[in-house]
Amino acid sequence: MQVWNKALQGLKEFEDLAEAVNIGRCPVAAGGLSPVHKAHIAAALSRATGRPLFVLCADDLEARRTAADLSTFLGEDVPTLFSREFIFHSTEAVSREWEHNRISILGRMGSLPAVVASYDAAAVRTIPANVMDKIVEELKPGDEVGIDSLVDALIMAGYKHSAMVEGEGQVSTRGGIVDFYSPEAEGPYRIEFFGDEIDTIYLFDPLTQRRTTRLESATILPATETLPAHAPGGITGLMRSMEKLISGGRISDELRKTVTSDIERLENEILFPAADRYFDLIYPEFSTALDYLPDDALVVVLDHGRIAERAKGLLWQHNEDMKVLIENGKIHPGHVQFLADFDSFNNHLSLYPVVYLDAFVGARYPLPPRSITAFTVKQLPSYGGSLDTALSDISHYIGRSFSVIVLCRDETRAENLLKILIDNGISASLDFNNSELPPKGHCIVTVGSISAGFEYPVLRLAVITEGQIATERRSKKGRRKSSRDRIRSYEDLTPGDYVVHEHHGVAKFQGIVKMQVDNVYRDYIKLTFAGTDALYVPATQLDLVSKYIGAGEDAHVRLNKLGGTEWQRTKSRAKSAARELAKELIELYAERMRRPGYKFPPDTEWQKEFELGFEYEETDDQIQAAIEIKRDMESSPPMDRLLCGDVGFGKTEVALRAAMKCILAGKQVAFLAPTTVLAQQHYLTSIRRFAGFPVEIDVMSRFRTPKQQQETVRKLKNGTVDMVIGTHRIIQKDIKFKDLGLLIVDEEQRFGVTHKERLKEISRTVDVLTLTATPIPRTLNMALSGIKDMSTLEEAPKDRHPVQTYVLEYDRAVILDAIRREVGRGGQVYYLHNRVESIDQVASRLSRDLEGVSIAVAHGKMSESELSEVMQQMDHGEVQVLVCTTIIETGIDIPNVNTLIIEDADRLGLSQLHQIRGRVGRSQRHAYAYLTYRRGKVLTEIAEKRLTAIREFAEFGAGFKIAMRDLEIRGAGNMLGHAQSGHMINVGYDMYLKLLEEAVLEERGETEGIEAECTADILVDAGIPEFYVPDAGQRIDLYRRIALVRTDDDASDLIDELADRYGDIPKSVHALVRIALLRSAAGLLGISEISQKESHLNLTIVKPDIKTIGLLCSEKRYKGRLFFSAGERPYLSLRINNGSDVLREAELLVKGLRDHSEKV
Repeated sequence: MQVWNKALQGLKEFEDLAEAVNIGRCPVAAGGLSPVHKAHIAAALSRATGRPLFVLCADDLEARRTAADLSTFLGEDVPTLFSREFIFHSTEAVSREWEHNRISILGRMGSLPAVVASYDAAAVRTIPANVMDKIVEELKPGDEVGIDSLVDALIMAGYKHSAMVEGEGQVSTRGGIVDFYSPEAEGPYRIEFFGDEIDTIYLFDPLTQRRTTRLESATILPATETLPAHAPGGITGLMRSMEKLISGGRISDELRKTVTSDIERLENEILFPAADRYFDLIYPEFSTALDYLPDDALVVVLDHGRIAERAKGLLWQHNEDMKVLIENGKIHPGHVQFLADFDSFNNHLSLYPVVYLDAFVGARYPLPPRSITAFTVKQLPSYGGSLDTALSDISHYIGRSFSVIVLCRDETRAENLLKILIDNGISASLDFNNSELPPKGHCIVTVGSISAGFEYPVLRLAVITEGQIATERRSKKGRRKSSRDRIRSYEDLTPGDYVVHEHHGVAKFQGIVKMQVDNVYRDYIKLTFAGTDALYVPATQLDLVSKYIGAGEDAHVRLNKLGGTEWQRTKSRAKSAARELAKELIELYAERMRRPGYKFPPDTEWQKEFELGFEYEETDDQIQAAIEIKRDMESSPPMDRLLCGDVGFGKTEVALRAAMKCILAGKQVAFLAPTTVLAQQHYLTSIRRFAGFPVEIDVMSRFRTPKQQQETVRKLKNGTVDMVIGTHRIIQKDIKFKDLGLLIVDEEQRFGVTHKERLKEISRTVDVLTLTATPIPRTLNMALSGIKDMSTLEEAPKDRHPVQTYVLEYDRAVILDAIRREVGRGGQVYYLHNRVESIDQVASRLSRDLEGVSIAVAHGKMSESELSEVMQQMDHGEVQVLVCTTIIETGIDIPNVNTLIIEDADRLGLSQLHQIRGRVGRSQRHAYAYLTYRRGKVLTEIAEKRLTAIREFAEFGAGFKIAMRDLEIRGAGNMLGHAQSGHMINVGYDMYLKLLEEAVLEERGETEGIEAECTADILVDAGIPEFYVPDAGQRIDLYRRIALVRTDDDASDLIDELADRYGDIPKSVHALVRIALLRSAAGLLGISEISQKESHLNLTIVKPDIKTIGLLCSEKRYKGRLFFSAGERPYLSLRINNGSDVLREAELLVKGLRDHSEKV
């Protein structure tokens, strides 16, 4: 990566640092640096001085991020050294993945160009380097070793004898063959001997135990850091030392017992987990990772102040732990040093050239620097996939004659960005080799990712990145947005899109236009209707316009005529349909309230114990939903609640808590799932979740034989089964429950009409909980509040990471690499090929390309036993790649699947893509989704929009943001039925929801809360200047959001955000916000329009109250200026004095009306 090293040439501060390292004038310190600069300078120093690099960070998170940045700057993988856990308590077995990772890095430390470590990892006691050197050995064909001596060496290095090698740290012998699995090796090795000579070395597959790849060498690494066999005098010497520990008089009985028991274990086996207690006896020499540094290493310390804090905290924690262990007799008080103290750690560092890189120059350093330098640099936010942001940033720097490097995630994105740059007249080129710096005023687009962009003002160099390692920003808790707000704030209106104007109907959006009216320039939105009609809507009234969503992506949309009666007719038809629906729902609700149901008792201790057994931290939404459901169960009328939440947001856990409550009351639960596979998943989850409780769970689906099903039917009838999970089989007429208390229905919309009728019959007197992953719009929830009970889960579980989504032409090399990477990290892959007839060919092609990877097939036409077997193998991790159809959409939950590859993604609906993508990223691991389309295929505009949308909505909560395309419509359609869907299509989804909300309020006699829509057109300089928000799309979005402001809280929230994002707020933007608040206040008073005609301000009032108006007109300040006209359209008219603030006058007038109406 030549370019990154060249980048800093000519920067005096950097050259001073490099010279200090070269002539031995260290330590040196530098300040003024952000994290990404620190990584860049560290990498460049390593290259400039020709020294291997060791970077010290305060914690693992920073170490990971720094390692990722260094990998880009150095052009090769930089490993992160993590700490290890010591085992001081007697355990039978312990997993050592972290330790194995650590051992493999320590073993290679002398030859690695760079390593990053947290302070914990570097300061913790470790196996001495001389012992590691003794153990590490490279075996090659032709070496004279001898089977016995090889096995002895492996046993001494901590390997365990086993019949068959399946995991790291095992060894097995058969005749002339030795199998062993070295930590972090590609796989287990198979060494074949000819006499005492090594004949061949192979890797083999631990699943099939079959050889895979022939190798030229195999490396032995220790299987653990604590190796009793390497103590002075070996095992015997260690046992003598242990006996000495307890031969002295002042020893507690507990410690004597512990050591005696450990001596017995050592006599029987060479290794046991708690051998860490005797680390001091095994290795009398104190060692840390610093002992593994090559002699010519360069040490870079990041944020020395934070490291000192961490060192202090870690030492305190270590000493506290030791005190407790000593008290409990688990460790000898004379052998408790497992951590280097900070002073001796720094003394060790002083043997190497040390460079301190900090955000601020420090007052005190652990090693006093011989020189201190301050850099002048800037960190830039990543553009996160938004091409508009990238474009404006690049233009800005090119305009200032900077050299610009842009990092994209892959070549396709780089090529797309280059095309856009050239189309916009920017001098740019591609350079995937990163060989040369761009000349001034030129931009190079390349592939790579760093945690943030950066700028060196002195060098006139800027690096802009799409970003990859961005940490999550937790949003401030505040008023939750309703789905309708969300639709309006996330839709990206582009010219040609269909919109709905509240008063005029469906139109086409043509863009933003600046017009001069009475010497004031303002922004207008141009809409075109049927024929040649056009309407210019003031940007202050953008809340009257919403994106048209309804007819589906492929349907033809009819435009309305401007000023025609057709729109009013369509709207009133939709309104009467909404009224009918509201009436029907209110009647249903009332009938349910009259019906007697079972009143469940309050939560018991067992219920609390069950809930505490949940292995993850619940989200606030999960807790709230569980409270709402249990409250319903404890009340007399039968529950009928809908629980709606995105894929993987924890609906099942909430449902199981309700099930437990029902079972504890002595009643039965029926859990209905739409597919056999999903029923099986719920069954396995329930078995795991109810383990340890006396609950009998059974499953009924096509996975069970008729005999097993008959047995379940019998048990349900006599009450020995507490919960049955299954497909529609469990609601057939022959099934009789002894005492059914709760019916849980998963994805009700996937059941046919006859099943739904049967559900209605069953659910007359039992509590029903319906689960759906199709988001039900929050506004619909609000509109139907009090007549339909809904709970929503909108919060992603903690540690659930966004899925890194790529949209690309199908590229075999990329796909195979993605699969290999996932399988390489021990994960599994879903490969979605949605054609049953060719699915086997795809699987066999993948088998040829991916040797040693286990591949299976799953689709809906397989027999129940085949499908069951495949899904179980997948669940148990026996299958690494599952080639499947969309059968996984309602899918089963396998946290280890973290890569998803979809062929022909443009053929799938957006909501389907979203739901399938929710099948990965269900663990703490980084998950990937590759949505591919056929090479050379020209995407239709619709398919392209669909693919772009899913990529852009990769952030979580996507079920609610993406919903504005087709998910919420599907959700609303499912809930409201086909009859309503037609009206929803005619008026657009957003308008329909508004009509429904009003219809429900009217039906319940609550018309008070409906506010009139008020337009405001006054001659005030109110707008968002281009210099403030240059991007037209962002400006439209802000206009719409400002127009939606209804309260002072909304306003201050938005003003804070604007100041944060764009800087000091111009007067004209403040005026926009004031107009929005004015319209809101006026609407509540029944004012439909505020307009200005020359020197008169007019307020049109729908139902004027003469008494209120009389009081207002009689006010002294309005004498002779305020008039009321009571014609067909009653209005108040105020004459404005020259030089008056029109907006202030309007605000005072509306306030006066409100004050007088409250008195009246």
